[in-house]
Amino acid sequence: MDSAILKTAPLVAKEDISQLTFPKEEVLSTKEEQKELKDKIERGLKLGNAFKGKVKILFEDSEGLKTVETTIWGVTDKNILLKQTTILPIRRIHDIKFY
Repeated sequence: MDSAILKTAPLVAKEDISQLTFPKEEVLSTKEEQKELKDKIERGLKLGNAFKGKVKILFEDSEGLKTVETTIWGVTDKNILLKQTTILPIRRIHDIKFY
């Protein structure tokens, strides 16, 4: 993940994600990028469930790039689940950073 993009993408509260609009298109263009993201999601899920560790997620809604710092509590085929039943579509995630 390019740190310059992380610094310029606005940070949003996880509670505000449910009010964002997400286009149907996939933001990652290759199967390799998508597999790498799935691996990071699984790692983030384990980190969240075992240690309540947070990750920084770079995603894109209809207005542009945004970041959120949160714990991944669950994963489905198409979404990640954050606290308070907040859902973020996997197809709109660019990257996940661990810290």
